[in-house]
Amino acid sequence: MRPLAKQILTFIFLVFLFSCLPYFLVIHAGHLAVGNGTVVGFLMWCPAFAAFATCALLKIDAATLGWNWRPVRYEAWAYVVPVLYALPVYVVTWAAISGSFDFSKFADPLGASFGFPNSPRAAAILLAIPLYAVLGVISSAARALGEEIGWRGFLLPRLVQQFGFTLGCLISGCIWAVWHYPLLLFADYNAGTRPAYALTCFTLMVISGAFIFGWFRLKSRSLWPAAILHASHNLFIQAIFDRMTAPAGRALYVTTEFGAGLVLTSGAVAVYLWTRRNEVSSASLSPAGEIRVSRIA
Repeated sequence: MRPLAKQILTFIFLVFLFSCLPYFLVIHAGHLAVGNGTVVGFLMWCPAFAAFATCALLKIDAATLGWNWRPVRYEAWAYVVPVLYALPVYVVTWAAISGSFDFSKFADPLGASFGFPNSPRAAAILLAIPLYAVLGVISSAARALGEEIGWRGFLLPRLVQQFGFTLGCLISGCIWAVWHYPLLLFADYNAGTRPAYALTCFTLMVISGAFIFGWFRLKSRSLWPAAILHASHNLFIQAIFDRMTAPAGRALYVTTEFGAGLVLTSGAVAVYLWTRRNEVSSASLSPAGEIRVSRIA
């Protein structure tokens, strides 16, 4: 077996092996909040554990995971991009579907939690959203980093070196999507739409995301922009925009990670970055984690 193929297959096997326990606990409970969210946190770190274990077993230098911090513009864009592809989906939905915008559903519990139950909107706008945007993304990144060490730090560069940019991102996106399926099919990781619809939209969105995350990983030669992008995506969509959206009309079929809206917008960003694939480097994983162009397709 070729060395890269051995590394890739070992990693994939270990990811799903390590994920078995959190899968079982979440499915047994039927919800993601089992263990006050600690189980899902552990699951999100399984790709990192698999990456570290693969490096140890096959004597791979862990520096190839891409720890180096590149110019801050990549991290800044990674923070902003999820807002750029998500906010239009929600704004259009709120404008087009009567009753779908419910700011009070988002603001009321926040007003109470900040000690201003009589001024929930002010508390949400002036306190909660700014703190979410700054400190919330740091907390979100602590979990997202576990996935990104595995998916973009370890797996993606090897897939791209083996198959080229397009097929490498596609394969990584498919694996990333399937890894979520047990939660979507057997627990409450869904928005309440029909399972086949939710599964299709989620899969397409994740594959689009794999191209976006992959481009940032390879362009920056670092896993940190991918981790920040992942954290920003989860924070703004799940913790802010979804909580402002009521299930009126067909709103859930457009919004959330299981609706068609993000498929279209993230897909558009993915296509745009794919047209710029000649700018990224994929490569011979050097001891310093550097990525140099070898295959662009």
